[in-house]
Amino acid sequence: MEKLDFTISVLGKRTVRSPISLSKAMGDYIANYTDDSQCVRYDIETVSGGGAWSSGRGKLMEKAGAREQIYFESAKVHAGIVSCGGLCPGLNDVIRAIVMCLWYHYGVRRISGIRYGYRGFLSEFGLPVMELTPEKVLDIHQKGGTILGSSRGYGDRVGEIADSLEQMNINILFTIGGDGTQKGALNISQEIKNRGLKIAIVGVPKTIDNDLSFVEKSFGFETAVSKAVDAVAAAHVEAESAINGVGIVKVMGRQSGFIAAHTALAINDVNYVLIPEVPFDLDGENGLLSHLGRRFESRHHAVILVAEGAGQELMESRGRVDASGNKKLSDIGVFLKDKISAYFKAKGIEINMRYIDPSYMIRGMPANSNDSIYCARLGTNAVHAAMAGKTELLVSLVNNRFVHVPIQMAVSRKNYVDPDGELWRSVVEATGQPRLMKN
Repeated sequence: MEKLDFTISVLGKRTVRSPISLSKAMGDYIANYTDDSQCVRYDIETVSGGGAWSSGRGKLMEKAGAREQIYFESAKVHAGIVSCGGLCPGLNDVIRAIVMCLWYHYGVRRISGIRYGYRGFLSEFGLPVMELTPEKVLDIHQKGGTILGSSRGYGDRVGEIADSLEQMNINILFTIGGDGTQKGALNISQEIKNRGLKIAIVGVPKTIDNDLSFVEKSFGFETAVSKAVDAVAAAHVEAESAINGVGIVKVMGRQSGFIAAHTALAINDVNYVLIPEVPFDLDGENGLLSHLGRRFESRHHAVILVAEGAGQELMESRGRVDASGNKKLSDIGVFLKDKISAYFKAKGIEINMRYIDPSYMIRGMPANSNDSIYCARLGTNAVHAAMAGKTELLVSLVNNRFVHVPIQMAVSRKNYVDPDGELWRSVVEATGQPRLMKN
């Protein structure tokens, strides 16, 4: 059994009355404060006759929300916001939500945007901070990207980052980013504690691949799927309109195939979905190429949807990594395009190939309505947590409830599509593809 501990760290006793006026009563038509005793069970599945669930406090997830007593005095707060890693729909929405909540609900007037990720803390780059006000962020949610800029790496320079936080007198830092960003945030927080400083570190999980653990859905994911659907629709039209037409669409998903899986289910025009979690062969009787040939004989066209991390074992690995420490992937889309073309050319079979890679178009899009709502609630709940003196946590959605997740837990492992689970079973049923293309 996996050891779970969702205990949230705090900076100290909360002695300040919150400036947010809510209720503690039911039925008075006024929203209620959230109490630390309100929790959500993470694992809601059981088996008949399986015995009682353990309800130890460390196994329950603390509900997010505004607390009646808070830790920080608003007039003394200097908040910082940093966005790191690759772009993702909704970044500006989160920044806007944090600024608006700090300013209008808590009366915080010192909010600094750190430019271009963690490198914005380092003196060698000479990047000035951006003063953030409601006027500055008023309409940024209508635009893609991040008003602060973003970059990978430098999260390992914890001593220098802690120095900058101390010099700027920042006592709340919001880190918007994925696995690498939050690992950096955790290390920075530990350095801060070693120095005896009281700085709250609160993360908002950003990973378009939806692969952070204990995060039901990462922001930008729905937008990514909706835009990927458009690409698949175009590939399907092209493939269906040609003799032995092949449409290949490559989507994001370095280690997890959630975007590919959900896109296939959303449009139902995909014939083969290839994801990192499920290996496949190209050659042989049960390989992709043979199945594609049989598909041409019966239907004369095919659409292949592939996650960027799929099939890496089939290609030559260069062993390089990016600034965040992620392995640099070989291009599976181009690889499949070339291999499929060569295979059918050798057989003297005419095919018409169309290859679409919408990755960067998707990353730079503004969030759709659902993602925008989600971002607003994530950002607001991050502020509530930080003002209450909670630290080393992410705001997450679990079992349709907003909760606090220790960063240590969230970065302890990745979230993957379970090849034995319901999602992948639905994909196989929707596409009609072989359950496993291995010889």
